[in-house]
Amino acid sequence: MHDLILTNGRVIDPGQNLDSVLDIAFADGRIAGIGAELGPARETRDVTGKIVAPGLIDLHTHVYWGGTSLGVDPDAYAKPSGITTLIDAGSAGPGNIAGFRKHVIEPAEVRILPFLNISFAGIFGWAPGVNVGECTDLRLLNSRIALAVAKAQSDLVVGIKVRVGKGTSTDLGMAALAIAREVAEHAGLPVMAHLDDPPPSRGEVLGLLRGGDILTHCFRPFPNAPATASGDIEADVLAARARGVIFDIGHGAGSFGFASAMAMVGKGFLPDVISSDVHAQSIDGPAFDLLVTMSKFLHLGVGVSDILRAVTINAAKAVRLDDRGTFRPGTLGDATVLAIAEGAFPLTDAVGQTVIGRQKFVCHGAVLGGRWWH
Repeated sequence: MHDLILTNGRVIDPGQNLDSVLDIAFADGRIAGIGAELGPARETRDVTGKIVAPGLIDLHTHVYWGGTSLGVDPDAYAKPSGITTLIDAGSAGPGNIAGFRKHVIEPAEVRILPFLNISFAGIFGWAPGVNVGECTDLRLLNSRIALAVAKAQSDLVVGIKVRVGKGTSTDLGMAALAIAREVAEHAGLPVMAHLDDPPPSRGEVLGLLRGGDILTHCFRPFPNAPATASGDIEADVLAARARGVIFDIGHGAGSFGFASAMAMVGKGFLPDVISSDVHAQSIDGPAFDLLVTMSKFLHLGVGVSDILRAVTINAAKAVRLDDRGTFRPGTLGDATVLAIAEGAFPLTDAVGQTVIGRQKFVCHGAVLGGRWWH
């Protein structure tokens, strides 16, 4: 007997090219079946008229709550949005990843997997009135220690995070990215590179990224925007995509611009992954959460299936996870139940431009590990 069946929902699973009214069965914490007449279950929930997607994955969050000034409570954030996996984007470094594991990751209900920050202390100095980039001091960038910790925590760590730019690496410029890339190569992991104002330039950063590495804040506003003044896509952006660099939104407080997004989407360049970059300074706006970030792409005319692809299977592949992001039988028993509300919804980007969206994603529940979780 199954533990749970969701019945009569519009199942959208881009990982299997599915978009149909189907039932989904869960047993022993896994996906047990998908189709019709799946048999008896201890619990059946009728989700007629709702979208049922694989459990949403937010690829860029900061949830080291209490351990860093930018962390938010993971369960309090994830539950209302129906997010079943949070990827923490380098809040902790080699010096404090053990505390992140013990005090936040292990007690949380939601699944949390972190990028390891290349800086020993992680993101330790970012708050209102305080901005000390963790990659401004070479003494904090010890590649041997970072590699040893990445290997010791290999059941948890999904990549190496580095922040480079005017406010995060200053005089060290590209050195931090070079160190992060070397550690990632030896650990067999992807790099996630944050990009803010130059220096360095977007082209320099993209030039060091390998296929499978991630550029986050990929639709950031000027400067270091991905589109030219005339709205064309920058040549280095096209070259990076051609060799397999992954483009992630990472909205946050300062890293998503409607002007950039409209230019890129208008040219047919969709992000590979849509993520919120939720943290203490973005959770009350302009990012708010993953669903609001996804809703901005509805406003830009991106199709529902493409949006869901960017927060399910593509997000899972970006961190090389094959046990989630799809409803393939045997994968983790996670699902998100959504609807699309109609109305007039103000949507604001990182530079204060506000548009009125006519649709937004709304969460109606989630399944985590085969059990209703909401």
